[in-house]
Amino acid sequence: MLVLALLIALFPVVCVLTTALIPPPATILMLQRLAAGDGMDYRWRSLNSISPNLVYAAIAAEDARFCEHRGFDMEAIQKAMDHNEDGGHVRGGSTISQQTAKNVFLWPQRSWIRKGLEAGYTVLIETIWGKRRVMEVYLNVAEMGPGVYGAEAGARHWFGVSAADLTPQQAARLAAILPSPRRYKAAPPGPYVRRRANRIQANARVVRNGGLASCVID
Repeated sequence: MLVLALLIALFPVVCVLTTALIPPPATILMLQRLAAGDGMDYRWRSLNSISPNLVYAAIAAEDARFCEHRGFDMEAIQKAMDHNEDGGHVRGGSTISQQTAKNVFLWPQRSWIRKGLEAGYTVLIETIWGKRRVMEVYLNVAEMGPGVYGAEAGARHWFGVSAADLTPQQAARLAAILPSPRRYKAAPPGPYVRRRANRIQANARVVRNGGLASCVID
């Protein structure tokens, strides 16, 4: 029993150490979508082969304090809790680190068990990977359309360009659909995506000029 408990305890550490060095394999979400008939376009690219415009846009859209926190943005979590207590649309407070932990190692359905495991994996990836690797993995596994995963597949699916060549506008549109990539289109964008992308593009300039992505881009 002791050996079994030790193996169970070490399993997450081994997973995180392994994916610190090699690209993650297909995730649970990818396999679920594949089984449902979506297909799977997943093309790993190093962060050096992804436009900085997408890094700025992702931080602007999903986690403005990405370089400041250690995996959990307590201010964003409190704001989400206050918002949800008031009723209406449920808002999440997950950081990019938390989303990456969930996307790579866990299943998509909400539960307290998954949230607990997500917290543990978040601490591990922040400690073992560091910010640059977290962003690299996040941009490679994020769902960007039906059966489309990561920056390279998303850039080619929506705009016919490589991830390295994404313009600020294209990057903002990809970031705009991240919360609901099966519902919204990056191209041609509908009114909601166009408005959200315009805000993200403006905020991405703040991220770039204010050094808010300094933990990822020198």
